[in-house]
Amino acid sequence: MEAAPKPVREDAGASPPEAGRPGRAARSAKQQPRSEQTRTLILETALRLFRERGYDRTTMRAIAQEAGVSVGSAYYYYDSKEHLVQGFYDRITEQHQAAAARVLDGEGDLAARIRAVLLAWLDVAEPYHEFAAQFFKNAADPDSPLSPFSAESEGPRSAATDIHRRVLAGADTRYDPELGEYLPHLLWLQQMGLVLFWVHDRSEGSARSRRLAERVAPITARAISLTRFRLLRPLVRETCDLLGELMPTAAGAAARGPRRGTGRDTGRTAGEEAGAHGGRRPARGTAAGEPPGRG
Repeated sequence: MEAAPKPVREDAGASPPEAGRPGRAARSAKQQPRSEQTRTLILETALRLFRERGYDRTTMRAIAQEAGVSVGSAYYYYDSKEHLVQGFYDRITEQHQAAAARVLDGEGDLAARIRAVLLAWLDVAEPYHEFAAQFFKNAADPDSPLSPFSAESEGPRSAATDIHRRVLAGADTRYDPELGEYLPHLLWLQQMGLVLFWVHDRSEGSARSRRLAERVAPITARAISLTRFRLLRPLVRETCDLLGELMPTAAGAAARGPRRGTGRDTGRTAGEEAGAHGGRRPARGTAAGEPPGRG
């Protein structure tokens, strides 16, 4: 017999579902302010329904009903399903940061650090693999707020780039310091390539994606280390000029045009920013306010 629908509470600061079904979200919410409890509960419920029913078949009304809040409350915290997906981006980035911190601790080899961070992302993302393709249909639209290059995705994009900045900062590999401004963003783009491959990967346990991460990490590390040799300096200069022309510096965005309606973009590329500072390129680490590191 189908269970009766849960009652809907009308207050915007709704508390977690009844004690009979506390769930992980309700338990963790006890240490949060009331409004954060409700926000977390709605997000956890949405992610569960996305897994169980699929993204397209899950409505805001169904999410509200399952969470035990009013539809108005659900819309108060999240304007749409797309904004719930932004909450998912934030969640998976936080989980990736925690996992990356564990695997990077004490490891100095650059290839091992790159590989560990890519595999850590696959680990935290795997529970959501079944509906990842549904997300991608929207994320592939350059005008969608779900695009990883959108203004709305700036927070998780910047946080993800910071992970790769840590990968480089703690490595024992030397490289041309002129690339220090760009490498974290390029490593993030490499991760986005892995994400795209993973979305279409139907091998059991995403085995092919894991193999790709393991194979690409030493190649990337070797390419980075080769930049320190004088013979390759002309190539490094050309690469920096190209990236300076095409890669904006604002908020760690890797590749986009001027943002619409945010009022936060300087409208200048990395090369123009360098020109605005007397043509000097930051040394390694200075893009994040860090002292120059090894290399």
